[in-house]
Amino acid sequence: MRILVGASSCGISAGADGVIGAIDAYLESVGRPERAERTGCIGMCFAEVLVEIINGEESRFYGWVTPEAVVSIIKGELEGSIDESLIVDAEKFLSGQKRIVLRNCGRIIPSDIDDCMNSGDSYKALQKIFLERISPEDVIREIEISGLRGRGGGGFPTFFKWRAVRNSEGSCKHIICNADEGDPGAFMDRSVLESDPHSVIEGMTIAGFAAGASCGHIYLRAEYPLAVMRMKEAVRQAEERGFLGENILGSDFSFSIEIKEGAGAFVCGEETALIASMEGRRGMPVLRPPYPAQKGFCSEPTCINNVETLANVPWIIYNGGDAFAKAGVGKSRGTKVFAVAGKVMTPGLVEIEMGTSIHDLVFGICGGLKDSRPLKAVQLGGPSGGCIPASLDHLSLDYETIKETGAIMGSGGMIVLDDSSCMVDLARYFLTFTQSESCGKCTFCRVGTRRMLEILEKAVCGKASSQDIERLEDLALSVKKSSLCGLGQSAPNPVLTSLKYFRSEYDSHISGSCPSLSCRELVRFFIDSSKCRKCGACFKKCPAGAIVRNDSGFAIDHSKCVKCASCFNSCRFGAVSRG
Repeated sequence: MRILVGASSCGISAGADGVIGAIDAYLESVGRPERAERTGCIGMCFAEVLVEIINGEESRFYGWVTPEAVVSIIKGELEGSIDESLIVDAEKFLSGQKRIVLRNCGRIIPSDIDDCMNSGDSYKALQKIFLERISPEDVIREIEISGLRGRGGGGFPTFFKWRAVRNSEGSCKHIICNADEGDPGAFMDRSVLESDPHSVIEGMTIAGFAAGASCGHIYLRAEYPLAVMRMKEAVRQAEERGFLGENILGSDFSFSIEIKEGAGAFVCGEETALIASMEGRRGMPVLRPPYPAQKGFCSEPTCINNVETLANVPWIIYNGGDAFAKAGVGKSRGTKVFAVAGKVMTPGLVEIEMGTSIHDLVFGICGGLKDSRPLKAVQLGGPSGGCIPASLDHLSLDYETIKETGAIMGSGGMIVLDDSSCMVDLARYFLTFTQSESCGKCTFCRVGTRRMLEILEKAVCGKASSQDIERLEDLALSVKKSSLCGLGQSAPNPVLTSLKYFRSEYDSHISGSCPSLSCRELVRFFIDSSKCRKCGACFKKCPAGAIVRNDSGFAIDHSKCVKCASCFNSCRFGAVSRG
C-alpha cells in the first residue's frame, strides 16, 4: 500500500503537514511499515488536503482530509471497510483533460529522482538523444514539427528561438527559464516547479543541446520558497546522476543550471527586463533589436522560454513532434494548462487540448458555477488579458480565436465570474495591479495607466461622467499603441474588453447604480418591516449606529450608514436587502 499526500503549496496551506504527521503516527502505532509520501499537486486544489491511497490494483482519492479523519481512512483501507464520505471523483475531473505538462504532477515524489524516473518519465528523452545520436538540428526540427509555441503568453514559435540562438555567433550561450509567474490568480508554473521539477531541468538541458548553449539559468520568484527549495534539490540530484554538468551521459555536451531568485516585479516577465534584473540592474525593458537571441544575458546569445514551454519539451522529444501536433487546432497545437479560479465549483489546475471550448472547460471539467448561478464572463490572461462574456463561451481556447475577442491566452490564468461580479470593479482591480507594477520608463504606461485608474475609481463610486468613460477608452487605446513593452501594451485589455462587452454596466455606474450590487459606494441597505422579527441582531452588529428603532421594528439611517454590510450578514430572516 502506498499513501501519497499532495504537499505542494496548496496542500501545505490546507494542512498537509498535519495530515502527514497523523498518518505516520497511526501507521507506526499499528506496526505498519508504510509512511506517507509527499507528492505534488495533481490539480484538484478544491479538495485539499488530498490523499491518494494505492492498494494493490486499486487507487482512491480522499479529499478535504484532516488529521482527525486519518484513522478512519487508513483503518478502512487496511480492513476493507472504505469510508466513502471523503472520496473524491478524480475521474470526473481528470477524464476531460489531456495531460502532457502535468503528466507526472501528483503521481511522483518530486524530491526523489529515482521515483521521478521509475514512476514518471524523467530523463528518458535526454537519454534517447544521446543513445540514438540525435543531432541538435534534428531536435530543433522535431520541436518545429510539434508546433510548440511559447506558453508564457506571447505564443512565439519555440523552434525559431532555439535556431536563432544556435545560428548566433558567441562562445557562450544561455538558456533562461522564465519562472517569474506574477499574474494574480495564476499558479501553473509554481505547481510544475514544485510537483515535477526534473521535467523543467530536462527541458532546459535539451534546449541547451539544441541551441548550442552551455549555461542555464532559472529566474524564479523568491515568493515561491517551496519551488525554490525543490528546484535546488532537483538540480543537485541531476548533477549527481550525470544529467547536468560536464560531459552529460558520456557525451561531449556540457550544461549547467543556476537558480536566480527574482524580487517579484511583474515587469520582469518581459524578456529584456528579466535580463536586466539577472544582471543586477533595475528590471526595465529596452527597445529591440537587438533581440536576446543575438545579444542577451551578459551581451551573449540567449534563449528565454517559460516553465510550461520547457516542461513540454521532454515529452515531445520522447514521443515525437507528430504526436504533439495531433492535438490542438490550426496554429495552436498541443495542450494548454489553465489555473481556474473564481466562482467555479471545482477550481484548480487543468490541462486541456488546444481548441477545447470555454464552456466545456467551465461546465464540464470544472463542474459549472457555485450555487447554480449563471456564468457572466471569464477573465482570461490575467491583468494583461481580457473579459470574455458568457455569450461567447462556445469559443475555442486557442491563440488566434482568443486574440480576436480582445483578450489573450496569456500564461493561463482564468477567473470565472457569475452575475454577482462587477465588470467595472474588475477592470479597476486589474488596472490597480498593472499600474503599480509599471516600471515607469515610458510616459504612456506610467502616466496613462494612472489616469485610467483615476477614472475607474470615480466610476465605482458613481462619480464618473459619460465624458470620463469616453476619455477612459481613448486613454486605453493610446496606452496600448504607444507603450514600450508588453506590460503597457496589454494593461488596457481588461478595460477595453469590459467596455466592448459590458458597456451597459459603465452606463449604470454613471447613473449611480451597480447592477451586481458589489460596488460598496453604490449600494444602499433597507429593512423590510414585514420580514423583521425585531430580534435586534442588526442593531447590535452595526458599528456606525445607523440602525434605529421605530414603531415597526428597525430602520436604517442612511446618513450614518458606512455600507459595511454587517446588518445584511447578521440578519437570519432575510429582512435586510441591498439595492
